[in-house]
Amino acid sequence: MENVNQQKNNRFKIVIRLLFQFICAVLILSMIACTKAYKVPDLGGLYNSMVQNESPYRNPVILIPGLMGSKLVDKDTGSVIWGSFGLNTVSPRTAEGARVIAIPMLSEKRLDEMRDNVESTGTLDRMRFNFLGYPLEQNTYAHILSVLGIGGYRDQNLAEAGVIDYGDRHFTCFQFDYDWRRDIVESAKKLDTFINEKKKYVQLEIEKRYGIKDYDVKFDIVAHSMGGLVARYYLRYGSEDLPPDASSLEVTWAGSHHVENLVIIGTPNAGSIDMLINLVEGFKPAFFLPTYPPAVLGTMPSLYELLPRSRHNPVLDENKLPIKDILDPELWIEKSWGLANPEQDRVLKSLLPDIDSPEKRREIAILYLRNVLNRAKQFTTVMDIPAKPPASLRILLVAGDSEKTNKTVQYDSKGGLSVIETGSGDGTVLRSSALGDERLIDTQASRLISPIQWSQVLFLFSNHLDLTKHPAFTDNLLYFLLESQKD
Repeated sequence: MENVNQQKNNRFKIVIRLLFQFICAVLILSMIACTKAYKVPDLGGLYNSMVQNESPYRNPVILIPGLMGSKLVDKDTGSVIWGSFGLNTVSPRTAEGARVIAIPMLSEKRLDEMRDNVESTGTLDRMRFNFLGYPLEQNTYAHILSVLGIGGYRDQNLAEAGVIDYGDRHFTCFQFDYDWRRDIVESAKKLDTFINEKKKYVQLEIEKRYGIKDYDVKFDIVAHSMGGLVARYYLRYGSEDLPPDASSLEVTWAGSHHVENLVIIGTPNAGSIDMLINLVEGFKPAFFLPTYPPAVLGTMPSLYELLPRSRHNPVLDENKLPIKDILDPELWIEKSWGLANPEQDRVLKSLLPDIDSPEKRREIAILYLRNVLNRAKQFTTVMDIPAKPPASLRILLVAGDSEKTNKTVQYDSKGGLSVIETGSGDGTVLRSSALGDERLIDTQASRLISPIQWSQVLFLFSNHLDLTKHPAFTDNLLYFLLESQKD
């Protein structure tokens, strides 16, 4: 009898709880219905006159995507390495797929000489998936291109592909795609070549249309996430490579001779702890897609260059004490992180098919790990050198600060990572990292201290991928590029 009564009481409690949840839902919907609709500006009315004025003195725009923002293709087979997922695409689950996706580890060569057959073939305006036979699509950079389109910028890639017919008006916007797996400095050097080529092209167009010969073309750059680091290195050092002693590299602002405005969006200027988590645990783009194992990710130099700064104490040991150097190879070996994890030998066997010995495979992997960590240390050193930009260059930061973002991790005795602290950001990049904030905890009351001198900062209440979809982004970007005053 008691069991029957208990069951009745439980059912009664469930009914009451469901009724309460229903009432709460009705109240919330009622409040939403009573709220005024979110208003957005009439962009056409605001900028139409400026769009119609096709002065030769308007700067062309270069769009630089972030990590995983360019389509990667195998040059030999045409197979998509990144950008489309499903049937007939390369998968990290297979030995051949893992080998194609990873960068080859060749112990006798420098990092920039370790080439493969993969090439970038355009910015990912949309990411395409195939789930259970059904095609899915996710916008990536289509919105930025549409925003620039509102501002009258005609994209050369879209015109040449026949997606949009601009007539003869398509020389004001360019997409810079690059192999985001590779060293960021290497991508910056590629950007230098790209800008020089586009400068000659625009000069010829201006001469043909307006009769102005050898016009000194300046570009505006709009860069998302890691693309902001590519642009920042280029502006500071041009095509200069990293020397063995990174502290000896002088900030020349060589790239600023060709660039007038830089807009960077959600860029991890002081790194992201999520990158350490991915390098240690692997990365899964979506729940229905395969995981990219640590050993595959560990071959990509750019990922190490996105690691957070040790001085900001992003990693604590078992006793919650901050580690001295997150880029110390001995730490990675001791904690069995990434390429140093013995359990990754099954993946290394796929990446190094000609090496029969597990010991030899590990030796190659550890040597490669030391090289990429050292390269990352050089890169972060030169990027953190304080330097005042020339008066002709303006830098706008767009960042998120409304999402909980991983800030600090602690490792256990086996090297496993646990997030123990979050902070304000866009869900991927901390607000402090985007700013390059160097203030210590006891000086938070002071003004911003950063190696980057921002001309303007815009904070939005969006996550990392949705920053460019916010109405405030659209309005402020067009104002900054088309209308804002210059010194």
